[in-house]
Amino acid sequence: MPRALRDTFDAGLRRLAAEPYGLGSTPVKGDPDRREATVGGVVVRYYVSASVLTVTVVRAVYV
Repeated sequence: MPRALRDTFDAGLRRLAAEPYGLGSTPVKGDPDRREATVGGVVVRYYVSASVLTVTVVRAVYV
């Protein structure tokens, strides 16, 4: 991933981590804690665990 895109992606992930249910994210298969969003041009699928304030990215697709 080019450095400029990586910087944009990292900044977007920081914003997403602060607001995991916002920023245009959508639930996956009806599960509100399983989310998908496009961050800096990269599609990210992630889980939100509010009880421990953790966002875990399980898939990032960069083409």
